[in-house]
Amino acid sequence: MKQLALFFSCTLTILFAANVMAAETPEHSALTQQQVLGAYLARAGNCSGCHTARGGESFAGGRRLSTSFGVFVTPNITPDKETGIGHWDADDFWQAIHKGKSRDGRLLYPAFPYTEYTKVTRKDANAIFAYLKSLPSVSQVNVPNEINFPYNLKPLLAAWRALYFNEGVYTSDKSQSEEWNRGAYLVQGLGHCNACHTTRNLLGASEENSLNGGKIMGVNWYAPSLSSHSETGGSDWTIEEYIELLTVGISERAVASGPMATIVGRSLQHLSPEDTRSMAVYLKSLTENAVEAPLSAYAPVIPEKMQLRLDQGGKLYESYCETCHGESGEGVPGIYPPLAGNRSVIMDSPVNTIRSVLYGGYPATTAGNPRPYGMPPFQQIFRDNDVALVVSYIRNAWGNRGNQVTAVDVDRSRGGDH
Repeated sequence: MKQLALFFSCTLTILFAANVMAAETPEHSALTQQQVLGAYLARAGNCSGCHTARGGESFAGGRRLSTSFGVFVTPNITPDKETGIGHWDADDFWQAIHKGKSRDGRLLYPAFPYTEYTKVTRKDANAIFAYLKSLPSVSQVNVPNEINFPYNLKPLLAAWRALYFNEGVYTSDKSQSEEWNRGAYLVQGLGHCNACHTTRNLLGASEENSLNGGKIMGVNWYAPSLSSHSETGGSDWTIEEYIELLTVGISERAVASGPMATIVGRSLQHLSPEDTRSMAVYLKSLTENAVEAPLSAYAPVIPEKMQLRLDQGGKLYESYCETCHGESGEGVPGIYPPLAGNRSVIMDSPVNTIRSVLYGGYPATTAGNPRPYGMPPFQQIFRDNDVALVVSYIRNAWGNRGNQVTAVDVDRSRGGDH
């Protein structure tokens, strides 16, 4: 769901950034105020999350991002002169983050989300660059991208940019409050929420700032719509509930799972209270004018011949799920999420629920939830048809209404996992 960069109170934000970045920058006391601000913004944008390979040096790149267009390997952005950005200056960095062009003028692929970063101000971009230049140099040569034909043709990339890339810093909406605009700036820009929470066309382009939900490229998870009552949030959520989900990763209504749990743990929980609230204000506003459909509208009436499958799923739920999630799907507040009335359970796409049953997982480890309760994987116990039965039951019990799931759906949900 969301992320970040500008400031209501420069002094308070810099002090906050000093605290949250201390663990990542042992030499923090030697940083300038601009570098401290850049450290906060880099964490807000989860820069190290992409530019750090599993088990690798921070910001040295090498992480492989698999997409339908090929595999992109993130570059080294430490100040190493041979393999990193040691020869770059602030103008070069601005050209990359704002224009989507490398130092030598090469067009960058939008796997690097400059389509959203273009909204970041020059001041904030300069601060991030100053921080990156303060990092320890890491000499690491990363392998080239493995882009499929014909997407590796540069003229095609130039045509894509002409069609879909809108360069420009965020422009405030004068009809909205300063707080709302700050939240919009963070969500639309450095937070690059639209990079995941969007529907993409065959060429990988999205409707700008639509936040209407879509499959996350490279991982077989669905990022729900942030502008629809039927998938996440809503005008009935309080600002405090949004803040809790963003910073703790779990609330009475929802839990951040999969890739979103990583974003909460590595990035969102470290935002200043003012920035978190501004994002909550903006996100809540996205659904204020949406019309909420009744649950019964989400799926057709269950045919009698399908009731047997739901009964079978109910027995599996009683044996394996009820102890934690409750007889009526009520869950345990702050520990196990409710399943009754849970919009993430009844979304059109069942992939997230299927993957949770298959692989289990944990919410984000955060200051507000330092020892999260996890869900065990059931792939070693359930066959695909069993998963389909229990997920179908959950999607249609306790007043929920969702399309039933098949064993084929379960197999497809694995993607490249097997």
